[in-house]
Amino acid sequence: MTALGPAIVELSASDAGTWLIIAECFGVETPTLQGEGPSCGHPALFIRLSRCNLTCARCDTTYTWDWSRFDPRTESTKRPAAELVAWAASCPVELVVITGGEPLIQQRNLVALVQGLLAAGKRVEVETNGTIAPDPALLVEGVRFNVSPKIQSFGVAESRSIVPSALEAFVVAGSAVFKFVASSVSDLDRIAALAAAHRLAPVWVMPEGTTAEAIIAATRVLADAVTARHWHFTTRLHVLAFADARGR
Repeated sequence: MTALGPAIVELSASDAGTWLIIAECFGVETPTLQGEGPSCGHPALFIRLSRCNLTCARCDTTYTWDWSRFDPRTESTKRPAAELVAWAASCPVELVVITGGEPLIQQRNLVALVQGLLAAGKRVEVETNGTIAPDPALLVEGVRFNVSPKIQSFGVAESRSIVPSALEAFVVAGSAVFKFVASSVSDLDRIAALAAAHRLAPVWVMPEGTTAEAIIAATRVLADAVTARHWHFTTRLHVLAFADARGR
């Protein structure tokens, strides 16, 4: 069965409700921060949804979709949107990051969660791989999309990971940034080609790595070439600060 298969089956069983399949929530009991992108360094709460429609070889959250290595019964739970809103509202931190997995697989029920978070005074960032167009109900003030299209070097066929119609929807929405993972200058050439072909802007580049040493090494490989293209550059601050510990 593909990684997408389990998500489709389970979501169909709960379409009438506002339950979401969650891998983990963190940031209330142990404070943390957004480690990537435009809000890097901001205090943040995280709601990580389970399931993904891609199977990237270099994925660092395989426990959200790789059931050959992980048990979905122990790695995920179904929780009502209202409960998640109450959890986030219990903390004064303003930023809530909804990540995955691929959150937009569940966007029918995600709308209720986002609306509740906004009503509670939060601002929301949705981290997505950019293969699924956003529901218009999510294109509202207070919500930003951190769109991270996956290139071939990340271990996935671009025939699956690059969906022009979905990217176009994010471009038109005007509430997205486009963040690419890279480890070599040749990766930047591919990113430039995609950005030009699909009018992606602003472009952020993030060095690949799950250790401080790997992040620093990739940063030094990429920094000159990224700045020469006048793109934005982001580190992975949670890796540097917390050694990529789960739940941080």
